[in-house]
Amino acid sequence: MKRFLPFTTLAVAGCVGLAACADTSSDGITAPEAAPAASSVDALDGQYLVLTRGNAQTLGSTVEALGGTVTFHHADAGFAVVGGLTPAAAAQLAGASFVAEVQPDVEVSLPAPQPPVVAMAADVEANSVANPATAIRYTWQWNMRAIGAQHAWAAGKLGSPDVTVAILDSGIDYTSLDMAGLVDLSRSTSFVASDNALRAAHFPSRHVVDDFNGHGTNVASQVSSKAVAHAGVTSKTTLIGVKVLGASGSGSTSGVLSGVLYAADQGADVINMSLGSAFLKAGGGGSLVSLINRVFSYANRKGAVIVVAAGNDSVDLDHDLFPTPAGTVHYPSLYVTYCDAPNVVCVSATGPQTATGNLDVPAYYTNFGRSAITVAAPGGNAGTTVSNWPWGPHVVSYVWSMCPVNYLISPATPGVRPCASGGNVNGYAGTSQAAPHVAGLAALLVAEMGKGNPAQVKARIAQSADDLGAPGTDPFYGKGRINVARALGL
Repeated sequence: MKRFLPFTTLAVAGCVGLAACADTSSDGITAPEAAPAASSVDALDGQYLVLTRGNAQTLGSTVEALGGTVTFHHADAGFAVVGGLTPAAAAQLAGASFVAEVQPDVEVSLPAPQPPVVAMAADVEANSVANPATAIRYTWQWNMRAIGAQHAWAAGKLGSPDVTVAILDSGIDYTSLDMAGLVDLSRSTSFVASDNALRAAHFPSRHVVDDFNGHGTNVASQVSSKAVAHAGVTSKTTLIGVKVLGASGSGSTSGVLSGVLYAADQGADVINMSLGSAFLKAGGGGSLVSLINRVFSYANRKGAVIVVAAGNDSVDLDHDLFPTPAGTVHYPSLYVTYCDAPNVVCVSATGPQTATGNLDVPAYYTNFGRSAITVAAPGGNAGTTVSNWPWGPHVVSYVWSMCPVNYLISPATPGVRPCASGGNVNGYAGTSQAAPHVAGLAALLVAEMGKGNPAQVKARIAQSADDLGAPGTDPFYGKGRINVARALGL
């Protein structure tokens, strides 16, 4: 199965796509993010995704006889990951009576190193959990004001520690000023072997979910934050980190799908997925669709609201043509992960037009589509600056967070840690940032409406959104830009 590079779902920071940012001065902007890279038809490290049927009790012994090992098996979902197989052995496995399909695993990745971050003053106090609007950098947070989160906080709607949001990403800096105490480490895990080895060698005292990339910490902070530096949509919601992307920004499809199943089994009420790609439905891809659909349907049955990013290539997910290494492919022949998966909330991005003007302009990079987009949320528009702030000029249209203490310029140089002081912040923009705003709202609604009602939560999010753009369902806004206060009946 050939993986293509049709869009950029893993949010950009500073600019969109793989090109270098024009401005890499000390403005605190991180590097751009990119879509998963194209892969050959060969399985990643001899690893395969397996869809099972019926009684698969002999899966382990069968794979072992073929020279491989089962690295993950979820019997209820009928999903397994096997490694160490040759293509010939994988073909033999596909012929087993209890195997429906065998698909090669493929890599997903983010691009290269991030530019400098902004140093933040150290005079902080953790006194803002009950009033997130007092966070030190709340004045930078146009995004929270755009969705009316401050009205929910004023009404005491701060989330519940009994509600859990799983962050499928590059990990979480669970010791940062805004995260400390919010991440349930007993339920957090990693599906990235390279990061596990990096941690063991250089940061052995840290949990496996520690974030060496920065993306996951930024995403998590929009969902739930103690609001020392930056407010999140909630300040009391419990987070679990499910690491599926590593320090270099790479991971695997098997890790992502395993992460979804893991999060569901850990009782996650909401799953945030600020990642994705696309592949051809033909030539074996249709079977991968079945596998993905089975995994997502399982999580839905377990009661999880699944929130996904729409992507950052400015394309119409309903009608556009996608450029690929092999030419141009019309969308209907592609499966876009994970907006095409069942039961998801697919989120597009909005951003400020000017520093003080309209906060709800569709972001210039966001993917769109009348049938694809559920709702919109703040993702940022790169380039809007304010020059008269006491801290100097900053891009205010980004979505901000603390920079992880173990953020690495490169996994090859683990001693180079520009945020090691714990007092640095960074900014991102993209649908990666839009999605967790919706995940935070979903967490608030679970606290209000009860657990195990993903369809009702999704409906409330859509019904309560501000109807922007064309009346009704709009290609850019879906049902509208989310409104936290209205969703809670305030």
